[in-house]
Amino acid sequence: MNLAEHRISAAAFDELASGAGGTATVEQLKAGQRSKHLLLLRGVLEKTRTDGHPSWPEVRRAYDLLAGIQAAHPEAVNAVVHHPSVGAWARHTIQTLEAPEQMSALAAAAAIRAGVACDLDVAAMDGVINLPSLGQFTVGHGVAVATLHCSPDGVEVSAGGRFLELTDDEPNWRPLRPLSAQADDLRLDVLIDDLDPHRMPGSDALRDPLTPEEARRWQDLLEEGWDLLVRNHHPVAEEVSTAISVFTPLAPPPDGMSSATSRETFGCIAMSTPPDAHALAVTLTHETQHAKLSALLDVVPLTKPDNGARYYAPWRPDPRPAAGLLQGTYAYVGVTDFWERQRHLESGEAAIRANAEFARWRAGARQVADTLLDSGALTEPGEVFVRRMARRLDEWAREPVPAEAAALAAGAADRHRSLWRERNQ
Repeated sequence: MNLAEHRISAAAFDELASGAGGTATVEQLKAGQRSKHLLLLRGVLEKTRTDGHPSWPEVRRAYDLLAGIQAAHPEAVNAVVHHPSVGAWARHTIQTLEAPEQMSALAAAAAIRAGVACDLDVAAMDGVINLPSLGQFTVGHGVAVATLHCSPDGVEVSAGGRFLELTDDEPNWRPLRPLSAQADDLRLDVLIDDLDPHRMPGSDALRDPLTPEEARRWQDLLEEGWDLLVRNHHPVAEEVSTAISVFTPLAPPPDGMSSATSRETFGCIAMSTPPDAHALAVTLTHETQHAKLSALLDVVPLTKPDNGARYYAPWRPDPRPAAGLLQGTYAYVGVTDFWERQRHLESGEAAIRANAEFARWRAGARQVADTLLDSGALTEPGEVFVRRMARRLDEWAREPVPAEAAALAAGAADRHRSLWRERNQ
């Protein structure tokens, strides 16, 4: 499994700093993340060997099987190795050496996708075998290891004296659900990953798998939201279709909607069920910005090591470190861009709300750009990046908005700042 060197040109860096980037640049970032996953898998192999872990022979065999399948079926291996949760699992395993034998599950998933004939022992965790990018097999709490018999004709699982087939009508098999949407010339295909234990590391809002009715609701929302994004924000939709491959459902917050991305799971957006198509379109815009910046940070460091300083962010209830401020500012550059276009397409009260969103976030992001530039926490490339963001925000600041929308934006910003002070000072 070969690696490549990754660089970002000055032109691509400048375009990213403006909030855009384009599909070619996002493909470069995505390629860097793929190499990162390969490095992490190699790290699991080396860490298991150097620490003398008892699963080392099993990990070695699984890694070699992955490499062998890749030679003949690279698409099958790529679909598994680059599934977002694999990066989080590999990083966690290097840090803790917990369950490195799950490398066998990756090899099994690749073999299944490729239709390669092999028998492979796969460790069960809490009675479940997790196959990244495919789904989960329940084998029972008393079973520690199951054998997967893979062939071009299908997959049979022998576990605890039972023989099970990996088919859609097998009650012990729960596949990941695919969602898709097409609008004009652009298509988005994602998997709903509501099963993998590493699907969104650090989240305390992971929920049970979607019901069939909920999954249909997500499909309907995706079709509506994707149509809105493609028609009105085509460059953003192109970036989303390039970067995003997985949705992870979250439990709903007390109010509104929640969403998140993780630097460890590039390509995955976690979110609670969106209330409508507009909310989904904005969320895809916002979280893809986070994904782009996280991938860029693996190539070009933009902030110095955290020195403990914390700052106000007009979109968070808590003080944030400089790295968090940068993430938020970049996301809200994308959100401001979204509302700058969308406000011209709405009418009546919807237009006032869209203009208010545009006015609020252009001002909030610009305020935090100044905070970052004054913080001393940016690297030299980081300063260049933030100054480019600031210039884009200054361009938007010169655009007029209706007085009612400006008042709504200012009122919301003032209320947030007052609540933040009460909570944190």
